Amino acid sequence: MKKISLEGFISRYNLGGEIESVKLVSTDDGMSVKFISDDKTLLGTVTSEDGEFANGEFGVYTTSQLKNLLGVLDANINVTAGSAALEFSDNSTTVNYMMADVSVIPAVPDIKQIPEFESEIVLSDEFISRFIKSKSALNESDTFTFQCKGGKGEIILGYAKINSNRISIKVDCKCSKDSIQPISFSAKYLKEILNANKSPKSAIMKIATAGLAQCSFESEGYKSEYYLVEVK
Repeated sequence: MKKISLEGFISRYNLGGEIESVKLVSTDDGMSVKFISDDKTLLGTVTSEDGEFANGEFGVYTTSQLKNLLGVLDANINVTAGSAALEFSDNSTTVNYMMADVSVIPAVPDIKQIPEFESEIVLSDEFISRFIKSKSALNESDTFTFQCKGGKGEIILGYAKINSNRISIKVDCKCSKDSIQPISFSAKYLKEILNANKSPKSAIMKIATAGLAQCSFESEGYKSEYYLVEVK
């Protein structure tokens, strides 16, 4: 398989090192993972159409180590599953990655009741680039805030009820209400999500005032979905 295909899959769930432990499920139709952050405020799924990975269920406990091992290999790799390890090889080099028992991988709960989403935001390439730059400029800002006034939406970094250093970005959105009060989510996680899903074919963020944001991306060969819990 192409190493870049596997690395693209990993980057979409690893999110810059925020998610380390996952159960990777692979079939002839492709690969998938479900994941949850340590603080339980982010969960999601990533699927890949690449069916060249070894079939089975594999416990990946330290994704950062797996990424480092893949880094020494050439662009085209073979993947073989043993009883305790995954073997990756190119024409001259072989690396072993020791698997974890899937029982030690954090269980990912199903979202049983998804609230009604009042807002739908198009995550354009321009917005993705601008948000990433804005988060770097206001790195101390832990949250981003969405609000809608008069049918016009914006996402704000550094939002506060008093004067503050802030960056406000107008967004292309549809809202079921003329006005939606400010609601905040993790800016750190959104930055990593956007970094991992640059130049998508489609990208949408939906926001429910009940306290949930859903980010969905489709790219060539990948589908990614993330849920962010409101930060109060």
